[in-house]
Amino acid sequence: MTARTELSRAESSRTELGRSLDLNGVTYRYRGGNVGGAGVGPLNLHVEPGEFLCVVGPSGSGKSTLLSLLAGFLRPQQGEIRLGGDPVNGPHPALTLVQQEAALFPWLTVGGNVAFGLKGVSGAEKAARVADALRLVGLSGYEARRPHELSGGQRQRVSIARALAVRPGLLLLDEPFSALDHATRTTLADELLAIWWQQKVTVVFVTHQLDEALHLGQRVVALRGGEIALDAPSKGLSVGELRRVLEG
Repeated sequence: MTARTELSRAESSRTELGRSLDLNGVTYRYRGGNVGGAGVGPLNLHVEPGEFLCVVGPSGSGKSTLLSLLAGFLRPQQGEIRLGGDPVNGPHPALTLVQQEAALFPWLTVGGNVAFGLKGVSGAEKAARVADALRLVGLSGYEARRPHELSGGQRQRVSIARALAVRPGLLLLDEPFSALDHATRTTLADELLAIWWQQKVTVVFVTHQLDEALHLGQRVVALRGGEIALDAPSKGLSVGELRRVLEG
């Protein structure tokens, strides 16, 4: 089934989970220059609820630092970050992060991994959320399997399902398909689009792949030297234009 078919089917049942995201004068510098990472700022950015934003940039441009700030792992030295109007001063219950590697617990089943973040959720509700999240990523019936029984693409699907199960207002993705082969990466990208269209969660997707950013994002932010060099709708942009911006 194509992503377009999924999008048309999902349109009538879309939910609105996404929250707005605002960065106001956000700055972060590492002591001793860029030892430990690339600094950023000042950054000013507004992301609409339910928007799909892609962030691109070369190594050392500040993508990882930006993601750590959004996830609450780092706190801005200047400025503020707000999610749905609430300040982000640490890990926030309304946001989740999917990383490059599928960090699954090998001693848990697929269902146990997806349910891991559902603390305080009743048994029946937890089972329903797990089943729904696995359905969204095309893994219905995989609840009892173990991570070692899955392919790389399936493990990353479980990571995405775990993030979706908590019903986040902001979904952060740090190059989640970079370790996968081209065919699997393309399939998962289309599936992610279908999920986003149905859930309408706000997405910030970090990638090195310029074509991937243009395919997925409604909007693209290009970082260069820790600053925003471009912030534009993806429609009408080309890989060549993005590359020229990043090369300065």
